[in-house]
Amino acid sequence: MSTFPERLLEGYQSFMTGRYTAERQRYRDLAEAGQEPHTLVIACCDSRAAPETIFDCGPGELFVVRNVANLVPPYAPDSNYHATSAALEFAVQSLKIRQIVVMGHGRCGGIKAALDPNAAPLSPGDFIGQWMGLLKPAAQQIQDSQLMTGGERQVALERISIRNSLANLRSFPCVKILEDKGKMALHGAWFDISTGELWVMDPKSGDFFRPEPGLA
Repeated sequence: MSTFPERLLEGYQSFMTGRYTAERQRYRDLAEAGQEPHTLVIACCDSRAAPETIFDCGPGELFVVRNVANLVPPYAPDSNYHATSAALEFAVQSLKIRQIVVMGHGRCGGIKAALDPNAAPLSPGDFIGQWMGLLKPAAQQIQDSQLMTGGERQVALERISIRNSLANLRSFPCVKILEDKGKMALHGAWFDISTGELWVMDPKSGDFFRPEPGLA
């Protein structure tokens, strides 16, 4: 019989004697009153780009949705299973979150797969291939560019995917209506794993820039 991962048990013990002890009352308050996170972050499931760590947030501050390549699918009210859409619906309609951040990152494996026309499915279901099909039009345009290096193509699609997800967010009535009323704000961000740099998207131009401390 397999045993629970020892590294996780060690981490839990460290958590209980460290952070939990220091924030015991906060956890109790969250348990009693429920959660009231201030921001929904849609991020990649890459283990190197955890939003809670990057933004140094404590328990109850962020409502985080993570999937391959931080994609948001378009609004599709059908009988299929929609995990990201369900989480978005809960965040906006139930938790009343009014700040949404789509955060991509450098060296994203999902984006790399989307740019490789010869990538073989990892399984008969080809779940990653189908999921990354959301970016197929953009990926094909970038693949055809002979003026960019492989690294430039990667970063370009990582950032284009953020803008694409923001556009898809606006296809959800619950988001679009609130944004049009000035009650919802959508943001884009890109994190460079190798340097720790955070780039945020200008909402008007779509360009990414590094915010100065205190001016973000």
